[in-house]
Amino acid sequence: MIPSPETIAFLMAAALMAGCIDAMAGGGGLIALPALLAAGIPPVPAVATNKLQSALGTFGACIAYARAGHMDLKTYKWPVVAAFSGSIGGAWLLQRVDPSILAGLMPALLIALAAYFTFSPRISEMDRHQRVGIVVLSLLVGIIGFYDGFFGPGAGAFYTTIFVALGGLGLVRATAQTKAANFASNLAGLLTMIAGGHVIWIVGLAMAVGSITGGQIGSRLAMRFGSRLIRPLLIILSLTLTAKMLLDPKNPIHALLFG
Repeated sequence: MIPSPETIAFLMAAALMAGCIDAMAGGGGLIALPALLAAGIPPVPAVATNKLQSALGTFGACIAYARAGHMDLKTYKWPVVAAFSGSIGGAWLLQRVDPSILAGLMPALLIALAAYFTFSPRISEMDRHQRVGIVVLSLLVGIIGFYDGFFGPGAGAFYTTIFVALGGLGLVRATAQTKAANFASNLAGLLTMIAGGHVIWIVGLAMAVGSITGGQIGSRLAMRFGSRLIRPLLIILSLTLTAKMLLDPKNPIHALLFG
């Protein structure tokens, strides 16, 4: 399937916006994946192609955070490994079951995320006491990695929440570690999808150009403005997606509320 030049241009613009938001707060897939589906690409190839553009865009953001000294791969290597491993399992399962299973859970998860960042004490840019050990932290990151491989949108925001709430990291450093975990889960999901033959390469590579550009812009904005910019974005992004999902007639929660 090769979309028209106009459709590819639309997807590149969506990827640029997604890359920018993803580098700042996570959740770029909330823009990129719906754009792919709107372009008429079936769900599994859409998830696979989104992994390609997202992996390349996230890698660019990782480089920006690492160069600025915010990323600590030595300390947080095991959460990164867990994200990679979990994503392989999720991507494997995606190719064998209906991915709409998670659609009913997403609104509740996103409302919880928004509530945390709305009502929690002001998040410092400084690191705080880590509430759980690296083993538990890695396990939780691995679960999000599984979700990222299976579906994906919002995974970056969930990673950030774990690193802030349980890892004790300041928001900018948490976002930096999120990029490392997110790149690992995107890469693992991508490799699994490539093995299954689901990636639309022309679309994914074109979107990657926009995603990489947006990632560079977003990472610099996040490092400059910190939680003043990232925290409101996380809240707005979560609530907006929740509303979108609840209004979608295909979402099982919509049927319960409005059926």
